[in-house]
Formats: sequence, structure tokens, C-alpha cells
Amino acid sequence: MLIILKSDVTEQQIEHLIDRVESLGLKAHLSRGTFRTVVGIIGDESKLASTPLEAVPGVSKVIPVLPPFKLASLEAHPQPSVIDVAGVKIGGGQLAMIAGPCAVESWERMDAIGAAVREAGANILRGGAFKPRTSPYAFQGLEEEGLKILRAAGDKHGMPVVTEVMDPRRVDLVEQYTDMFQIGARNMQNFVLLTAVGQTRKPVLLKRGMSATVKDLLMSAEYVLAQGNPQVVLCERGVKSFDPDTRNLFDVAAVPMTKQLSHLPIIVDPSHATGRPDLIPACAMAGLAAGADGVHIEVHDCPEKALSDGSQALLPSQYAELAEQLRGLAKLLGKEISQPVGVPA
Repeated sequence: MLIILKSDVTEQQIEHLIDRVESLGLKAHLSRGTFRTVVGIIGDESKLASTPLEAVPGVSKVIPVLPPFKLASLEAHPQPSVIDVAGVKIGGGQLAMIAGPCAVESWERMDAIGAAVREAGANILRGGAFKPRTSPYAFQGLEEEGLKILRAAGDKHGMPVVTEVMDPRRVDLVEQYTDMFQIGARNMQNFVLLTAVGQTRKPVLLKRGMSATVKDLLMSAEYVLAQGNPQVVLCERGVKSFDPDTRNLFDVAAVPMTKQLSHLPIIVDPSHATGRPDLIPACAMAGLAAGADGVHIEVHDCPEKALSDGSQALLPSQYAELAEQLRGLAKLLGKEISQPVGVPA
């Protein structure tokens, strides 16, 4: 159940409502959105059958919620949420242009790629310091040294940064350097990790699991939201398929489907979805046309020497060409690419 509060509700009225709900043995979750304040009720809602919540001062409307992802549902926020990543807006017509190498390899390489993608129009810099790999013998990342390099490159080129966190024990460390946590596909249902990042107030980029449904993805987002962190961006990055011609199946229909179910922004990652540089531009454009709130693309200046996923990375020149196409499509769709704070358009 969701309780929509009046625009002029007072703090005293909010406290009274929460006390009333909790006195019945239920949990009340307060969410202050861009356009309205909502209280989500978690627990056995039958206990509220004899309680006319509409009569409680400050309450505007009471909405029964059927989906289990109460806080992520569109009923929770009829207006789309806008997530702020150190000044870069995602959602509500503002697009994320996330780009960078799969892994942070060295300062020189990160600096060069950061400069190239910024010039092309990227607004968030990505790079992995902790790399979950299928093989234990593959490059596993530079860890804290990688975080320092990524942070320095982002600061130099005027972009916020996003990087993956894999272990709840590393959340505090990663939080010191990043502007946005990334939860990778393998960890989409790592509920301990989701709870840990939910207890921070940093934005979270949550990737869809390799065998997860859209509703599975939203339930994972619910774990973050339930901890009081409303800043979640979803990511469609492809699911497992029987077809070996692409790395994964790019489920472009997941974008409008998610929009019908949730207020959370969703971006697409055609790099992981296809694993093929020749397919990335078309799939990026398709995702944006389907309603995505941004694109997440791997870029490397020398893919043949990349320590991770070089085969699916665009060259900086290819990314610049695609970014120009995406800007044109965004304009046609009435959307715009948010500029990092302090960086001229």
C-alpha cells in the first residue's frame, strides 16, 4: 500500500502517520520524491482494514499496490524519477552518456580515454577497478589503485565516475572514490550487497542479471530502495540466449516494459548485450528510440591490448561518431544530454 501525502504536509503530520502505521505492527517507508512525498507500507496490509488512513491529517490518497516491488512501482511515483549523479541528471528527459574502458589499466590509458570520451560528449566516466571474471586466471582489476586512477581521471576531465562494487565489505572503500555504484549482472541478486549500497546515499546503477526477468530486476531495485536510498538507475545489458552470434540477447522490449512498471530510469548497455562493436551503434540507437534514459558503452583506444573485453569496445573515433548520432536522435525525441557541473556544453 502507498500513502500519497499532501503537498503541504507537515513533519508533525508525517511522524503521526508513521507512528499510527507502526503501532499496527507494519513498517512505514518514507520516500521524498521530486514531485511528492510517499509513505510505503510493508507488511500484512489486512491489519489496516479497519483504519481509515484517508482521515489521517496530511494524507492525500491511499493506493493499494499489487506488485511486490512497491517502492519501485509506477504507483509509488507517477512522475519519472530523476537521478542526480554529481550534477549529471538521468531520467525525466535527461540522458546519461556513460563511456570508458571495461577495466582501469593504467593512468596513461585512463587519462587518454577519459579525454576522448569527454570531447565526444560523454557525461559520466566508467571503468572497473574490481573485475568479476569467468576465469579466475583472467585480469581481476587494480583494486584501490584503480579506484584512485579512475577518480583522478574523472576529476581532470570534469566527469563524475561510476565503477562496480562486488563485495559488501568493499562498499565503504569504493564509496570514497566513486560518484555512483555499479552492481553487475552477476550480483543483481546479491541481496547482502544490495542492502549495503542501499544504506549509502550514492546513486546505484543496477544491471539486469543474465537470466533475470524485468520483474526480478525491479525486485532487486526494491532492496536498495527499502534501505532508504531512492537513487537507482536500471540497466538492460542483455540476457542469455541460444544464439551464439551475439554475446547476449539485447532485450530492447525491456525498456518500454520497465517504463510501464516503474518510475526508475533505465539505460541500455549494447556493449555487453551484443559483444560486437559492429552492432553497438544500431542497438544503442534502438534503445534510445525505445525510451531508454541513456547508454553505457565501452571505449578503448587500443582494444587489441585491452586487459578486459577489448573485443566489444569501440575506438574513440567510433564512439565520437555514435555520440553525434545519439545527440541527433535525442533532439528528435525531445530529450537532452545533461552536462557535468562546471563543464561547458
